[in-house]
Amino acid sequence: MDFEAIRSEMPITRNYNFQNHAGIAPICKRAASAMRQYLAHAEENAYIDGGFYAHAEKVRQQAAQLINANADEVTFIKNTSEGLSMVANGLAWNNGDNIVTTNVEFPANLYPWQNLESRGVKVRTVLEEAGRIPIESIMESIDGRTRIVSISSVQFASGYRTDLATLGEYCVSRGVFLCVDAIQSLGAMPIDVKGMHIDFLAADAHKWLLGPEGIGIFYVSKEIQGHLKPSCVGWMSVKDHNNFDHYNFEYNDSIRRFDSGSYNLAGIYALGGSLELILEIGVDKICQRILMLTDRLVDGIRDKGYRIFSSRIRAESSGIVAFSSDVHDHDQLQRHLQSEHRLVLAVRKGKLRASPHFYTTEKEIDQLITLLPRH
Repeated sequence: MDFEAIRSEMPITRNYNFQNHAGIAPICKRAASAMRQYLAHAEENAYIDGGFYAHAEKVRQQAAQLINANADEVTFIKNTSEGLSMVANGLAWNNGDNIVTTNVEFPANLYPWQNLESRGVKVRTVLEEAGRIPIESIMESIDGRTRIVSISSVQFASGYRTDLATLGEYCVSRGVFLCVDAIQSLGAMPIDVKGMHIDFLAADAHKWLLGPEGIGIFYVSKEIQGHLKPSCVGWMSVKDHNNFDHYNFEYNDSIRRFDSGSYNLAGIYALGGSLELILEIGVDKICQRILMLTDRLVDGIRDKGYRIFSSRIRAESSGIVAFSSDVHDHDQLQRHLQSEHRLVLAVRKGKLRASPHFYTTEKEIDQLITLLPRH
């Protein structure tokens, strides 16, 4: 990496030591510039010669490349919740079916499934054990009535990274769909929907992708798109959708059947800018650097007496480090670091949570270690 060039892509570095990318991350310069490009043209020329939807197709290709999908398997959503809800509401359910998830999911990956309980669908939650969710426990929870396993690629509070390849292979062997909430890994950790046998994936841009809120991506494997009925239908859901003079209610035969209406073009332009940056650097390189930074952080804060909650087994670690103190108030520490030192962390489930990104420097990691009071 040309690190100076990378740092210049993140103007946040002029103002903060920002280590809360698992929350709402800063927007990278390319995303902001792309959005301004769209806004300037729309302000001065409306849609004339804008090529807005042609550009959206380019961004679709970028999103597909990021997760090793085909372009006709990826579309745009406003947030992760929307994508997960489309899966929950679009599948055909029978009384007695069940869904397997965990007891530590972000609410976006629980409420859509709980909403099905009135239809006789049961939600099974696998318990977290000391910051880990054993893959064996998930597999053991699958039975003959399980229709889908829905899980986060990385857990938002602990940072535990799921072995999606092993889980996906097992789901295939049992005839069960695998649905992934990828918001805590997309842009930071590699995701391969083909290699991991992922059927559905949803994630929005405002965390590790360094994009804005209100835009995300939704993946449905081509082989199973026919199993998912669109739960929100509009003029763009059908074939020949630009023929406004003739009604022909026939679903589009690609992912576009889930497009109900006009796109959030400003958000798509911004997403394209952030995807360009992530793809240019390479997710594998980004992942290696993030894991190096979090290893450095864990070593430093452990030496100061803090307890590490996040798994540091290499295959299970991520960009999130959750840690705690037996003597210091976590909320007070978080507020002090931000207000007095412009160092941004979060507190989740009673623990401090740091989540640096690839542009974070070793010096910024060391500053956090230094500023944390000893036990």
